[in-house]
This record gives sequence, structure tokens and C-alpha cells, in this order.
Amino acid sequence: MRIIVSGGGTGGHIYPAITIIRALKARVPEAEFLYVGTRRGLEADIVPKEGLPFATIDLQGFERHITLDNLRRAGKALVGVGKAARLVRKFRPDAAIGTGGYVCGPILLAASLAGVPTLIQEQNVVPGITNKLLSRFVTKIATGTEEAMRHFPAAKTVCTGNPIRSEVLTARREDGLKAYGFSGDRRIVLVSGGSRGARAINRAMVGVLKAAQHHAEVQFLLATGKGEYEAELSRLKDAGVDLAAAPHIKVVPYLYDMPQAQAMADLAVFRAGATGLAELTARGIPAILVPYPYAAENHQEHNARALEEAGAARMILDRDLSSERLASVLTELLSEPEKLAQMAAASRRLGRPEAAADIAELVLSIAAR
Repeated sequence: MRIIVSGGGTGGHIYPAITIIRALKARVPEAEFLYVGTRRGLEADIVPKEGLPFATIDLQGFERHITLDNLRRAGKALVGVGKAARLVRKFRPDAAIGTGGYVCGPILLAASLAGVPTLIQEQNVVPGITNKLLSRFVTKIATGTEEAMRHFPAAKTVCTGNPIRSEVLTARREDGLKAYGFSGDRRIVLVSGGSRGARAINRAMVGVLKAAQHHAEVQFLLATGKGEYEAELSRLKDAGVDLAAAPHIKVVPYLYDMPQAQAMADLAVFRAGATGLAELTARGIPAILVPYPYAAENHQEHNARALEEAGAARMILDRDLSSERLASVLTELLSEPEKLAQMAAASRRLGRPEAAADIAELVLSIAAR
């Protein structure tokens, strides 16, 4: 069996793709894969490290208004469609999978037109334009949420949930406590704005940590993002926060083992990317969500609102975020254990830990046609 997989630009598209590949390998060990991305995306670094054959198409997303640069990008898109068709003809896949990003468009379109069974994995509550267009051609669509199903043809759409790494479920709380020197009998708040960090969240956390440094009842782990780390340390120092004297507060540039950090978290402060939310709900972690305001189709706000309406999270819009506002919501939730427990239960009900396995079975079912 030969399968083309395409997903690019951000970790939210790449890691689900890799997780699906692993689930397929577990079922069909002899399966061959070709991952198609771009040279500029994170996939160019991540995918080869997974030992997967990697091919690229030179594409860029279009700006949301008419520009001369868009004409150049349109030319690249036409060339990219031609290269995608050649890749499909050469590799002769039994199925093709797209997990998001504009690079999926040419590959899934070329595969569909060649009669290859194709599947879209849509992570967000509101899909982007690429997947909306592709939905007319592909064989199946696997959505991360029930809400997303209404944007696609009902006959070919299945809600599977979003695939998560197996480590998310197997990580142990005691290992996280040991790694960060935290106490197991006090609550832990995990704060992360994603792999690149979120300046708005980091700035808001300065006031929160200033107030928390002399009160060790709650422990904080803040991942700033590598590009924000030094600036955040300067902000904390200027605010009078002495991290050396506050062992219950840990500030790191990046979490290389996010599952381990999630395993010990009682509450999370996150952006609202679909992959991060899938991991939080799989573990049943209540959250305060601050959606990235410039995400395509404003999908992060829609993602966050869905969790808030289900009782699993509280949402603070980026424009409303401040140290005072964040501290107020943190204090409210941490001082009411029953409410936090109800949110955790609601989060767990939304979790789909079996999503990768279900998507793998769906791919195998269409490939067998």
C-alpha cells in the first residue's frame, strides 16, 4: 500500500499528519508513504526527522486582497498543480490524505482527478477555504468536531475528532512533577501560547506571576516561546519578580515534552489551535483560552467558543486580555474546586483519544475500494 500525505505550514497541520501515519503503520507495517510539503514550512524540518520520504511543492498562500504579489503566487500555484500531478503519477498512491495548509490543495486535487481515493482531515470548527473547495472532489472528510460537519457534504463527512500523539495519553503526572520540581499536593497551571509563543499571553502573565511569587499555593509553568523568552525574563525582572526565590514558578522558552507538562496540569492557559485543544480534552484539562485573533477565518475563536459553550473552558479575547482580567479568571477557577472539576469532566467528554485510529481505519476503507 502506498499513501501520499500532505499538510504544511504549522505544527497544527504537520503533527496530526504524522500521528495518522503512525496509526496506519501500526495497521499496515509494509505501507509506503510520501509526505508532500513546502520548503518554507516547518514540515521541511520536522518530516525528514521522522524518517519519511519528503517532496516539496513551491507554493505560498494568497493575501486576502488584490496585489501584484498575488499574481506571482498564482503563477507558482499553477506550476505547483503540475508538479503535484507528476508526483501522483510517479508515486501511484492507493490513497491521499490532507491535514491542512495550502500545499494540500494541489496534491489532493491531482489525486482526486487521477481517481485516487482522498481524505481531508479538518481540525477546526470553521474550515478554511482550501478544504471547503477540496470537499467537492475528495472521497471522505474527517472532522475534529461535530460543529464542523455542517460545512461539508453530509454523505462524505464523518466526525472522528482530531488525532493526538500517543504520548499525550501515556505521559505520567509524577514524571512531570519530578522534571519541574513541583509539589503534587498543590495545583499547577500550565501556560503556553504555542510553539512560537504568544506575546499577549506572556505580557499578561507578568502581573499574574508578580502577585503569585509570594504565594506558593499555586504552581505555574510558563512556556514563552523561544523568540519571546529573553524579553519575558526582562519584563519579569522589571516587574520585581525574582524567579530564583520562587521555585513554584518555572519559566521556560519551549516545552520539548508537552505531554509531560499536560500530565501534571490542573488548569491550562492556551491559544485555541485545534491540535492543542484536542490534547487538552483527551486528558480532560480545563482551560482558559485566548484565541489568536489573526487566524484564518477567525477559526481559533470558533474553536474556543465551542469549548466554552460545552463548559470545558473560559474564553478571553485577545483584545480583552490583561493581567487583571487573567488573574481574575484564574482566581475564580482555582478557588472553586467543584467548578474546576466540572470543567475537567466537560473537557474529558469532548476528548477523542481514539481519533487517529478511527482516521486510519477510514483511510484503509477508502483505499480498499
